[in-house]
Order: sequence, then structure tokens, then C-alpha cells
Amino acid sequence: MPTVDLNSDCGESFGAWTHGADEEVLSHVTSANIACGFHAGDPGVMRRTVRLALQHGLALGAHPGFPDLAGFGRRNIEMSPQDAYDLVVYQIGALAGIAATQGATLHHVKPHGALYNLAATREPLAAAIARAVRDVEPRLVLYALAGSALVTAARDAGLAVAEEVFADRRYAPQGTLLPRSEQGAVIESSAEAVRQAVRMVRDGVVTAIDGSEVKVRADTICIHGDTPGAAEHARQLRAALAGAGIEVAAPAGRRGDARGAR
Repeated sequence: MPTVDLNSDCGESFGAWTHGADEEVLSHVTSANIACGFHAGDPGVMRRTVRLALQHGLALGAHPGFPDLAGFGRRNIEMSPQDAYDLVVYQIGALAGIAATQGATLHHVKPHGALYNLAATREPLAAAIARAVRDVEPRLVLYALAGSALVTAARDAGLAVAEEVFADRRYAPQGTLLPRSEQGAVIESSAEAVRQAVRMVRDGVVTAIDGSEVKVRADTICIHGDTPGAAEHARQLRAALAGAGIEVAAPAGRRGDARGAR
């Protein structure tokens, strides 16, 4: 039976501002990518989101991004590979510490936004991120855009890697995500998002914006918690995967342990 993970970017509120539908979405997914305070999140939000994810029995992941609260981590920031390495180490450590206070460990790391997209094509940046993950904890799984430079870097670093596809985003012909600045980059129809995701898992292909077919490997599917209708996307996708005979489970690796959660 084919198996795929459903992940969601979450914990992206900050202070008095609430962002995303975490409580609704996390009841339908199998792993949670929790913002670490640089592009979004703060210590309290991180703690509460870890607890919520543990209540749902989810695999815990750090979601490090560029230090860009105003731009939500979606603006490109030029930095050296060493600076990127330090940035990722710092954020993984922050979430690992908060998880430890609730009797849990991290399972994976997934870069956020511009950091993720740049690492998909820039080999030195991808290598720096992979080294950071390995040096913090070599048993962590690195979530990376399917077929990207980050996948190669993760394998070169000896890490387990989960190749990621997106239910709610459209693709460019080269297999990268269509930039959010372009019209139609985000899929708002639950039915369309579900069709695209199931096809990527079942057939290993996605239709790009120009109509071409792009081969992908789907180990994990992202549902963005801040996409309009995210909870409905997740609910329908979970049901559709079951209907197609596809098991939903987090990739093999360390899991957060809900026992001892406070």
C-alpha cells in the first residue's frame, strides 16, 4: 500500500496576532512544521503549538526561516552559507528546547518560504542547511521540495529526506513552485487541490502552469495552514487518499512523544 505524509506549516501567529487555522488543520495531518520565531511565531506560540501537535499525536518539525517578520519570511535575503547554517542551527535548537519541556523530541526540519525556495536551486545554501540539520541531530528527517538541490544535499549529508509536494500550490515547468507574486500561484479550490495531490502520490506527476507534465516523488504533502479553506483542503485530502487506498503516516524517523506533555 502506498504511504504518504500530510504536513502543515503552523505556529505562525505572533504576539497578539493570530495567523492560520492550526486547531482545525492539525486534526487532519500527520506532521507539524512549527515556526521558530524568525519569520513568525514567538516562544509562547511555539510552546502552545508543540502541545497542540502532541495532543494530535503528530511528528514535530522545526520550520526555520529568514529573520523577516514583516515579510513573513517570503522575501529573499542574501547571506553566506555560514550565516544560513547558523540561522538554521539556532532555530532548530529553540524548538528542540521547547519540545523537551513537554517530554518530546523533534522528528524533522522543513525550511520556510524564501529560504526553502532558494535552497531548491542554490546548491551552497542547500548544503549549508543540510549540514546544520545533521550537526544538530543526524536522525532528523529533512523535508525538501521534490527533485530539488535540497534533496541532493540532504542525501549527501547522510540525512533521511522526505521529498515534498504541494496540494495548494501550482508548479513552474522546471518543477519549482510558481512564485506567489504570480496570479494563480495558490490553489483555493479544495477539489482541485485534492485532485492534484492524489495524482502526485498515485502517478508521480503534476501538471505545470504551462500544461507540461513534471515528474515528482511525493513522500509528504504540504497543506499551508494560512491558505483560505486550509482545513477543508486537509479534510477532503485525507478522505480522498483513504479512498484511493493510500495510507497516511509520517515518514520513518524520530517521533514526538506525547507522554509527559504539559
